[in-house]
Amino acid sequence: MNLSWMAWTTPTAIFFITIVSLLLLMSLWEAIKPGGGPRVGILRIETTRGDRLFLSLLGSAFIHLAWLGLVGPNLWWALGVSVFYALLVFRFV
Repeated sequence: MNLSWMAWTTPTAIFFITIVSLLLLMSLWEAIKPGGGPRVGILRIETTRGDRLFLSLLGSAFIHLAWLGLVGPNLWWALGVSVFYALLVFRFV
């Protein structure tokens, strides 16, 4: 298969591998401990594990875009902020 039309750089591969890994881990978590019933957090809406994962990924995308625009291309600190944000989302949302 010829994939030369896309810029498959190492960061691009890591990004897609991370997303697939998160989805697989969430599926495994659901298989091991089913349910994970909805709960109401600080947003005052019912969220499930999948909702919280989606909010974490969406927020992380905005954190990285803001970092690129305001700070520059060194994204390691943005990654740390995103992981911390995801932990907060899974804990409080």
